[in-house]
Amino acid sequence: MKRLLPILTLFIGYLFMASTPPADDPDAVLGRWLSSKKRNQVQIYRQGDKYYGRLVWMLEPNDPTTKRPKTDIENPDVSLRSRPLLNMVMMSDLVYKGNNTWTGGQVYNPEDGKTYSCDLSLRDPNSLDIHGYVMGISLLGRTKTWTRVR
Repeated sequence: MKRLLPILTLFIGYLFMASTPPADDPDAVLGRWLSSKKRNQVQIYRQGDKYYGRLVWMLEPNDPTTKRPKTDIENPDVSLRSRPLLNMVMMSDLVYKGNNTWTGGQVYNPEDGKTYSCDLSLRDPNSLDIHGYVMGISLLGRTKTWTRVR
């Protein structure tokens, strides 16, 4: 029994550490993330005290009809419709608020050409919840979960 007690103590300590939520680190969100549909990857980076996301990989980067790189054809600004989607900044101006949450940003959806308010929440080191919403009302939106790319 005396030999079992130290082993049991170490095991319980390990369980406690394994169940601890991710550390409160503003840069924990940095890196490459796979979208919920697994068709795109976004690189989240920091510039000053704000966080941004750039589209860095697409499962289908070329238009099936033209065989050319996909462009921002749904953009309401006609002058931007010819810009390539790949390497486009699609998330901007996110600010770290603590507790693994980034708020006050915007996310651009090239599928509908609209820009939405955006907040991020790091669920665990490899799962990121992206909440996009309209008119500044969080209830008027939806959340997608992205997975970290290793």
